[in-house]
Amino acid sequence: MALKLITPASALAVTLVDAKAHLRVDVADDDALITAMIMAAAELAEQHTGRAIMAQTWELTLDAFPDALKLTRTPVQSITSIIYADSAGANQTLSGSGYALDAADGYGYAYVVPAYGTAWPDTRDQVNAVAVRYLAGYASAADVPESIKSWIKLAVGSMYTNRESAVVGSGSVLSLGFADSLLDRYKVWG
Repeated sequence: MALKLITPASALAVTLVDAKAHLRVDVADDDALITAMIMAAAELAEQHTGRAIMAQTWELTLDAFPDALKLTRTPVQSITSIIYADSAGANQTLSGSGYALDAADGYGYAYVVPAYGTAWPDTRDQVNAVAVRYLAGYASAADVPESIKSWIKLAVGSMYTNRESAVVGSGSVLSLGFADSLLDRYKVWG
């Protein structure tokens, strides 16, 4: 089983304007730096929560169809395709009517199961016989919970203020202490 990012997010959950307002920066000199920090903070938020923040395409590959395909990057917006190697070894695309998506409630994994009254097709006994592509993440920045956006802004603030890796007091400069709890309710539990 392998999970691979196919298309990264093309939009930011926190805009450059919002980040600069949070930082109280009103010049354009550091725009590229701040944008890079927003992207890094969003990746950290994804790592801490196990979810996709902005829309991105993922591919899960498996050696065969399990009872249910577990999609671990949530929230899942849609299934792009399910391609499998049939018993003769030819690649086939499963029709959208052949499966159903249980996108869960956003706090657990999403699952893809065979449509009612159907079963998964037989696959060839080979590595990566099944490939599921799906779109995960929030549809727009407006849909991203404010707690996640606040955490990203706090992380950007910490990175911007402390440009070098160092230990301050008893903790790392990227240890956000209480702020990390902003992400707790958005962690994906399997």
